[in-house]
Amino acid sequence: MTGRYVTLEPLQVQHAAHLWPLLEDHLWDYMFDGPFATESEFTESIQRKAQATDLRFLALLVKQQAVGIASFMRDEPKHRVIEVGNIVFTSALQRSTAATEAMFLMAKYVFEELQYRRYEWKCNALNLPSRRAAERLGFTFEGIFRQHMIVKGQNRDTAWFSMLDTEWPARKVEFERWLHPSNFTEDGTQLTHLSQ
Repeated sequence: MTGRYVTLEPLQVQHAAHLWPLLEDHLWDYMFDGPFATESEFTESIQRKAQATDLRFLALLVKQQAVGIASFMRDEPKHRVIEVGNIVFTSALQRSTAATEAMFLMAKYVFEELQYRRYEWKCNALNLPSRRAAERLGFTFEGIFRQHMIVKGQNRDTAWFSMLDTEWPARKVEFERWLHPSNFTEDGTQLTHLSQ
């Protein structure tokens, strides 16, 4: 998937070398794995992700350098439902136009290529930045699954969000409006917010 600001491609072990210098321990606070003590340990994790068959991991590239990871997961073709998850945005990607475009491209793929009915976003209920991101990107909050999981020895209540195929046309218009170069000044400052 190629946009104006970002390219998404299948995650490969060589992406680890780009990502490692950009990682910070706090990025793993709400993830199932990490943080990683060594680059070798991280590279092994990327290799496992790249070889996974139940999840489709993607590398998010800006100027041909991997600066983030995301995946499609819990794919249920029978029900035409899929989830976006395992989102790790390094400091080079956080709060950027490329980050928003990456999420747009993934949603567009779900609704226009896969022709799915429902696109899900789930996160630890304590992860307020992720919850705010979901709502900013047009997902609807559906509630909290209490004591849903145990992750790294800790309880996880899970916040559920979704976007539906019937909502996608309006969401797509807003994404395209926001991502258009006319919405940004020469230094890259947005003129209107996506939430507007």
